Amino acid sequence: MVDFDMRTSVLFLVFMLSLGICHADLNQNSGLLCSDADNSTSESSFRVNLDNLLGLLTEKGPSSNGFFKTTAGRRSGKIYGLIQCRGDVSAENCANCTREAFAVALRDCSKSKNVQVWFTWCSLHYSNEHFFGVWGQESAAIFNKTDSDNASIVSRGFDFMSEVATTAPKRPLMFHTAVLDAGKFGKRYGMAQCSRDISRTDCSRCLDTQLMTFRSSIENKRGWEVYGSSCSMWYHDYQFYSNISITANDGDRRLSLNGVAIGVTMAVMLFLFEP
Repeated sequence: MVDFDMRTSVLFLVFMLSLGICHADLNQNSGLLCSDADNSTSESSFRVNLDNLLGLLTEKGPSSNGFFKTTAGRRSGKIYGLIQCRGDVSAENCANCTREAFAVALRDCSKSKNVQVWFTWCSLHYSNEHFFGVWGQESAAIFNKTDSDNASIVSRGFDFMSEVATTAPKRPLMFHTAVLDAGKFGKRYGMAQCSRDISRTDCSRCLDTQLMTFRSSIENKRGWEVYGSSCSMWYHDYQFYSNISITANDGDRRLSLNGVAIGVTMAVMLFLFEP
């Protein structure tokens, strides 16, 4: 688990994961952010509102093209919630991922009122503070540090993902996939998606910022994933998307703190996994 003060805008964290790359699209727990412990979360009204929020997001998210935001409760007890599923997953898997994300949030951030959870197929965010429409600048990059790509394809791969990032904000759902044919080096598959509560301009800024922030870490890798509060990107040398036949909760990428804190312009996390 990662404890993170959501009010902090300047933080750098490095994490190590013991996980190899699997050529399958598994719905894995990719990370979470929890605000400081707040004892008022034990109050019955907060729990009732959170349960109601879960019900609404689980019901409405899958039937709303994988995106839904709503509130539960009133006045000072109001909770804002948002679920976004990856654009290629089925409605059933979207619902399963939503329930799984809530289960992780309640288990690992039980005393937090501001929580974000990322799975491969969905992301969950709920808070007692209004965040709809605000570009959240927290991001995490996941990659295998030993899985470097052929030098001749590195620049092409990064330029390819830059184009994916440019195209995604223009799509109706701010979701885009593409394939790069690298000839004898095979194909590279890319995907980018923004949270549909932000503007297309902020979507573009979000994706561009992720690429520039993590460029030195991911540019020469055969595969990487970046998860953010408002946008996410995926890049692999196998087709990982449009795979809607796998049930949710097939994997768990548990995170353990093993790093340092350094000031940068946006909240950043690097997740490294070993083969």
